[in-house]
Amino acid sequence: MESSRKKNLKQARTLQIWNVIYDTIEVVISLIAGITANSSALIGWALDSTIEVISAATLGWRLHGELNGIEEEKVKRRKKITLYVIAASFTLVCLFISYDSITKLINQETARWSILGLIILLVSLVVNPILIYYKRKYGNKLDSPAMLADAKDTFICLYQTVVVLAGLLLVNWLGWWWADPVAALLIVPYAAKEGWEAFNKARNIEYNTD
Repeated sequence: MESSRKKNLKQARTLQIWNVIYDTIEVVISLIAGITANSSALIGWALDSTIEVISAATLGWRLHGELNGIEEEKVKRRKKITLYVIAASFTLVCLFISYDSITKLINQETARWSILGLIILLVSLVVNPILIYYKRKYGNKLDSPAMLADAKDTFICLYQTVVVLAGLLLVNWLGWWWADPVAALLIVPYAAKEGWEAFNKARNIEYNTD
């Protein structure tokens, strides 16, 4: 009979696989919508979904390693790498969103209405809370800082979804051209905070390199 931890590892790995599949679809659709609508918020949201893909994939890699019985030191190494990848990804997204949004504010560029963007945002409002729940569940069961950090990343994506949706509606309904880049900029502080926390957690993981 398999141990409780092994069972949880298998379920967590399966969750990450489905997470990668969904987020990959989300990235493609939201990028298309963002580029065609000239929306900083949608593009920024797509980039955050890209972090979700990277985070879920690297975490799945780490869980797969533990499930296959690799040494504890190697598990720690994979945890550290996973957290560093998450931190680096957040940093890149913050830089891009800041540059793109400020540029559009200066040039007074406005986003166009996007039905495709609206659909993927609404779908995300349903899917992400489910992912957050199960990531927290298995993160706590497995005592995995990386998985809990990944859950926070998904929560940021949910927060972004609400902000981006609000910006999209304000541009369309009230003609507030600045709502889209401002919505994108509201993502930055939260993402920067989570990136810094992931970096600190990674830095505090020690393992034997021999």
